[in-house]
Parts: sequence; structure tokens; C-alpha cells
Amino acid sequence: MENIALIESFSEFKDDKLIDRVTLMAILEDVFRNALKKKFGDDDNFDIIINPDKGDLEIWRNRIVVADGEVEEPNQEISLSEARKIEPDFEVGEDVSEEVKLIDLGRRAILALRQNLISKIHEHDNTNIYKQFKELEGDLYTAEVHHIRHRAVILLDDEGNEIILPKDKQIPSDFFRKGDNVRGIIDSVELKGNKPAIIMSRTSPKFLEKLFESEIPEVFDGLITIKNVVRIPGEKAKVAVDSYDDRIDPVGACVGMKGSRIHGIVRELGNENIDVINYTNNLQLYITRALSPARVTSIKIDEENKRAEAILKPEEVSKAIGRGGHNIRLAGQLTGYEIDVLREGAEEDVELREFSDEIEEWIIDEFSKVGLDTAKSVLEQDVEDLIKRTDLEEETILDVIRILKEEFED
Repeated sequence: MENIALIESFSEFKDDKLIDRVTLMAILEDVFRNALKKKFGDDDNFDIIINPDKGDLEIWRNRIVVADGEVEEPNQEISLSEARKIEPDFEVGEDVSEEVKLIDLGRRAILALRQNLISKIHEHDNTNIYKQFKELEGDLYTAEVHHIRHRAVILLDDEGNEIILPKDKQIPSDFFRKGDNVRGIIDSVELKGNKPAIIMSRTSPKFLEKLFESEIPEVFDGLITIKNVVRIPGEKAKVAVDSYDDRIDPVGACVGMKGSRIHGIVRELGNENIDVINYTNNLQLYITRALSPARVTSIKIDEENKRAEAILKPEEVSKAIGRGGHNIRLAGQLTGYEIDVLREGAEEDVELREFSDEIEEWIIDEFSKVGLDTAKSVLEQDVEDLIKRTDLEEETILDVIRILKEEFED
């Protein structure tokens, strides 16, 4: 029977795509009704009976018997003589149900039916995948490297779903081979056309937060709360933690004996340096802790402008600023305050901007990027260290030091 031949793969669709019977029947009916509309102009008077498990399909067209020569709507009405070919005892005004064979729709329509069915099944599948991963946004997820492109790594999970890890969401030190298992968070899920685009991230602060939940039982159980996470992926991160239970040391619990608990997280993030600090509502203390490992002498806070001045001993300044200015930048992001680092005795110092008539603006900006805003702060640095920390040539740095010594130290 041609009906069975056409839909013999319904059960396969049902098993492969994990579509429940009711949904599959609704898709099938929709597909066949579209075909009937194209063929007859309307589908309101058709009954479709489907058994997807057996591959059975019946389509019945219902029409009203009218006198010969009075048929105005061929899809809705049938002449008396035509009706009596079906059953000889039909009379005018009675309803006639006539089975429509799929072969009557035409070969081209049957091919279109099959293609439309496949398309609808895939559309349903994609919608389910979209909903599934939309609920997983922000959660940890593991998938296997399928292939590596220039701008992204394409991953496949156990169900064969494609997940994209773009280059800008990879940690700079990340290096993957085909078959590697990769962990990240589901960063975003979007429908592009009818296909879901699932984006993974390893650079998001949320990834670090979820790793803490995964690796540290007290965080998972809610005994320790993560208040804020800031990162420069692959370089440095700061995590503020708190606990409602005074008996728990949140920092000690997260770090573990000799760093045993946090070591796995650091390794996962390409040896990212992670500072774990105790959160507090005391703003001065919070900013002081955020600047660790530097030891702050005193803090002045301008709440209105969200600025803070941290006074430190000269030997502590480079620790507060950190390599490439990472430490002070993350401390600012963690606390929500723009932090200025000042040395004790800074009143005897001079701002680098004061030398703008002799030192070009872009050179001053380069020093500022690494927290060197005053003459003393530059003169206290070793030349080799300045070459490593800035993008300036040795000759340029030596010229600046000469100018500062001539104008400032004299």
C-alpha cells in the first residue's frame, strides 16, 4: 500500500528524535493538511487518521451530495451521479466520505510531503535543543573537541549536539586536540534560522564561580557564598567569599591545606593566579583586602565619586599595582571603586603630567597603564623591569629617567 510505503520511517523518526507519539501525530497531521490545502484549496472537510507506530494513514474527504449540474464547490460538494458510484443509495443532501489515496496527490506532492515531514521533525528537534540549552545558560558543561577552526573550536556532547567555543572565549593558554574533553559554561544560546547556536565560554567570571561550586563542597552546599568574581582570563582573578556560619573560615575552606582545594581550579584555568578574599561590608577593609598581596597603610574614600586613595609604603606599591596593572584593576572591579595608589611621602612627589612639555603624552600614558603616575614612582623602578612592564623602548625609558632626574631631583 502506497501510504505505508511513504510513512514506513515514522517509527524511526520517533525513536531517533525521541519525539512523543502525540507530538509526532500533530506534526504529521500538519504536514498532510498543508499538502491537502495545496491540492484542493482547503482542508476543513478532511479527516486524517494516523497510526505512526504501525505506519498506517487514512485521509477521508467529506462532501455533501447535490443534484447533477449544481456543483459549485467541487471540494465541498459532489454530484448525485458521482456519489452513487461510491454507494448506489445516496440521496441529495446526504454526507459522503471518500478515502483519498496519497497517490492521488501526485508524485511531486508525495516527494514534497516527505521533505516537509523531515524538515518539520528537524525543526521540532532544534526547538527542543534550544529550550534544553537555554535552561543550562550559566551552568558548567563538558563536551569533546570535534574539530578545530581558526576562530573557534567545535565541540560535540554525548548526544551529538554541536557547541561552539569561540577564540575570544578561550583562555589565552588554551590548547586543544581532537578528542579532548573541554569544560566551560554555556554562555549563550541563540536561534540562527531554525538552528540553535550554543556558545561555550571559559573566560567568563561565571565559569570560575561554577568551578568553585564544583570543587569546594561548602560552596556547593551554600555554607560559603561567592559575593563577586573578577578575572583577567589566564592571568589573575579575585574572588570575594563570605559565610553566615562564624565557625567557617571561607578563605581557608576555598584554598585548602597548602592550596590543595584550589589547585585543580588554577590548573583548569591555565595557572591563573587566584586571590580569595573575605568579603565585608566595611568598605575600607574590603578595599584593603582587595589590594592584597600588598599591605595598605591607610585608605581615603570618596563615596560620591566612587574613588579611593590607598596609601602604601614605597616597597608595597608594585605589589598593589601588580604585573601589567592587573592587581589594581581587578581590585577596582571587585569593589566598584576606582583606586589610586599613593606612596607615603607623596607630597614630596611630582605628577608625571607636570613634565608633558618635555615628555610626550603617549609615553606618560604608557607609564600610567602600569600605575606609574609620578616622578618618584618611575625613578624607583629598575630599567629592566620597566622594559618588561611597558611597551617602551630602553632608549625612551632612559630619556625619561634623565629628564626626571634633571628636573625633579635637582
